[in-house]
Amino acid sequence: MIAVIDYGMGNIASILNMFKRIGNRDVILTKDHEQIKKATKIILPGVGAFDNGMQHLQSSGLIPLLNQRVCEDKIPTLGICLGMQLMMRGSQEGIEKGLGWIKGDVKKFVFPEGSQLKIPHMGWNYIKQKNGSKLTDPTKKMKFYFVHSYFVKCDNSEDVAATCEYGDEFDCMIQDNNIYGAQFHPEKSHKFGMDLFERFSKI
Repeated sequence: MIAVIDYGMGNIASILNMFKRIGNRDVILTKDHEQIKKATKIILPGVGAFDNGMQHLQSSGLIPLLNQRVCEDKIPTLGICLGMQLMMRGSQEGIEKGLGWIKGDVKKFVFPEGSQLKIPHMGWNYIKQKNGSKLTDPTKKMKFYFVHSYFVKCDNSEDVAATCEYGDEFDCMIQDNNIYGAQFHPEKSHKFGMDLFERFSKI
């Protein structure tokens, strides 16, 4: 069973619908501790501001259980957009501490005066795969849908599963043992997103 964590932040319906489209119906939206304890995989979604996301997680009372399932039980866990950012130590967007599952921080896009690049970064972009991610096909050019103003910067290059170009190259996918993350929205990325979710289901 894949548990999509319900903490009030994220494109929940789109994620559940995408799994139905690939034929996986063993996916539930939940904040129930007993269901999360039984889950074989976790998805941490998220849309919005970093501090708001951490405050929602804190008020849900789920952080100790998530730490146990992810860091001790080491079940496969996927963070999406803000969900991936919350896995870091912290963010320039706010003052709250992150979950700290990955050694890295969240940075704001900053472009030179007169740049034609807009914030948020929005739209379809190809990714550059690195380090052999289990969630993407290394033989194909893959593109995904992005909407974000902040990006992840990992301390360790081996934790970077893919990068993307927007002004500069930034980390757009992470992978560290059982922990995976995508800055883009696979649930809005059509066949590429379906492929990613299917690969996550099979880990």
